[in-house]
Amino acid sequence: MSTIAMPAPDATIIARKPQIVAALLAALPADTVISDPEETRAYECDALTAYRCPPLAVVLPRTTDEVATAMRICHDMKVPVIPRGAGTSLAGGALPTADSVVIGTMRLREFLEIDTANRFIRVQTGVTNLSVSAELEPEGFFYAPDPSSQLACTIAGNIGMNSGGAHCLKYGVTTNNLLGVRMVLATGEIVELGGPHPGGTDLDLLGLICGSEGQLAIVTEATLRILPRPEGARPMLIGFDDAEVAGECVARIIRSGLIPVAIEYMDDVCLRAVESFAKAGYPDCTAVLIVEVEGSEAEIADQIERIHAIASELNPVEFRSSRNEAESLAIWKGRKAAFGAMGRLGDYLCLDGTVPVSKLPYTLRRIGEMSKEYGLEVANVFHAGDGNMHPLILFDANRPGDLERAEAFGAEILKLCVDVGGCLTGEHGVGIEKRDLMTSQYAPDDMAIQMEIKDVFDPGWLLNPAKVFPLAASEPYRARAAQR
Repeated sequence: MSTIAMPAPDATIIARKPQIVAALLAALPADTVISDPEETRAYECDALTAYRCPPLAVVLPRTTDEVATAMRICHDMKVPVIPRGAGTSLAGGALPTADSVVIGTMRLREFLEIDTANRFIRVQTGVTNLSVSAELEPEGFFYAPDPSSQLACTIAGNIGMNSGGAHCLKYGVTTNNLLGVRMVLATGEIVELGGPHPGGTDLDLLGLICGSEGQLAIVTEATLRILPRPEGARPMLIGFDDAEVAGECVARIIRSGLIPVAIEYMDDVCLRAVESFAKAGYPDCTAVLIVEVEGSEAEIADQIERIHAIASELNPVEFRSSRNEAESLAIWKGRKAAFGAMGRLGDYLCLDGTVPVSKLPYTLRRIGEMSKEYGLEVANVFHAGDGNMHPLILFDANRPGDLERAEAFGAEILKLCVDVGGCLTGEHGVGIEKRDLMTSQYAPDDMAIQMEIKDVFDPGWLLNPAKVFPLAASEPYRARAAQR
């Protein structure tokens, strides 16, 4: 039984399901509304599969106007709405409640405009992350954020969680590459923020929306910054027999002033699973770093030489620089397959704490010590360059008490991240997973400001209920909303 509590559903809303579904069907195409309990079960969870709850109904619009219509009906009938992208959230960000309507963006799949001269692309937010770069490839451009789930995850979810990826060290996360949005407020009002050209209000409302986890609006269109493809790129693989030394290597690379495109970390637990699954040819060691640099041939050669000099001071067991495209693909193959490969070992919780790069060695040591204390194995695979850690806690979901122990262990890791000067999440979001840990990072006044902002955008507190804010802290706002 999970230790994460959810509020009891509103029985009066559930009793009104026939009227709610009828109102949606009267205003929307019939194939956009799903109400059969067996069919809604497909939307009962996201990638945090330990928590499940079938929604009241599901709406899958194809246009911004259809999203607005669905939102307006739910608002008028006081029905909670769960925004959903591709359902790849690892923090329970799209977990429904039994009295809610899921509004999914996965049918919003149009590419609306490409302008390479002004370096932007405008898309509907149901397009997948990977398909954006694929669409740009003939033009010689790409979209920088690249989450590990980029084959499946969509721009809507990337904006909701402010997703990053392996290459965010140099190019930044979603918020650094988002220029504008078209979105639907809880009332059904359509609003546009930002755009391809600088200017506008002094208030950074776009910054509020990116990373807001569906608390403020549903984003249906996005204008994204695009970049010319680099002249060349080359990864290198560095193996170590000590996890702390690998962490120290990352810190030294960053301190040197070098900014690689990516620095990725995998430990021995992850390496065993990856080698068995992907046959990537990784060395048998305690930790591996994948460091990628880019530029002209002369720039790449210089950066590799400097990184080799830094790594050599720490006695790596292997230093391998890619010599061609096939070797580059082999080096990245295992990292891209890591989360799927780990699934073959059993159930796991994937965390998302972020720490200062200088604290990586200490944090890795403490996670290893806590692993022994809790009696649960941990695999570390993460974006080391910006300290965005993804410890994977292995457990057996069929063994009574294992999930609770894994959750308690995970909470201690996330508190550790905050204690060393980091934060609870780098790109997965808070959702329900970290909701009750928010008080570890934010003082009551800080949390109150965040909830006041939600209150402005969503006075009825209907959007993505029971997420992000601890239930006790948000109860006065939810009670006040119920009286409106």
